[in-house]
Amino acid sequence: QVQLVESGGGWVQPGGSLRLSCAASGTIFSIDIMGWYRQAPGKQRELVADISSGDDRNYAESVKGRFTISRDYAKNTVYLQMNSLKPEDTAVYYCNAGIRTAIASHHVYWGQGTQVTVSS
Repeated sequence: QVQLVESGGGWVQPGGSLRLSCAASGTIFSIDIMGWYRQAPGKQRELVADISSGDDRNYAESVKGRFTISRDYAKNTVYLQMNSLKPEDTAVYYCNAGIRTAIASHHVYWGQGTQVTVSS
């Protein structure tokens, strides 16, 4: 019964900013890695950024220097600050998390997705 709830998507003009949030809830023993993926129409889902439980961060080359991923351990929440947005950033963004619901039970969970549209 783990659930990832996303918020913060919407429409923005090129050069603008958005901040996505994703909170995990339910029976959670621990959370390992959390991240964001995106998928544009007709394209494969791709990793945007992720952050480990040790705060190691990875970014897609296309977003380096523009996006910042962070997490709040007390709130089981991951954020994606998106600056200098470009039309090619338009996609459905999905939250992702590797979660243990018990000491020896680990699964990957996905959010419902939130639309980000960058256009004039």
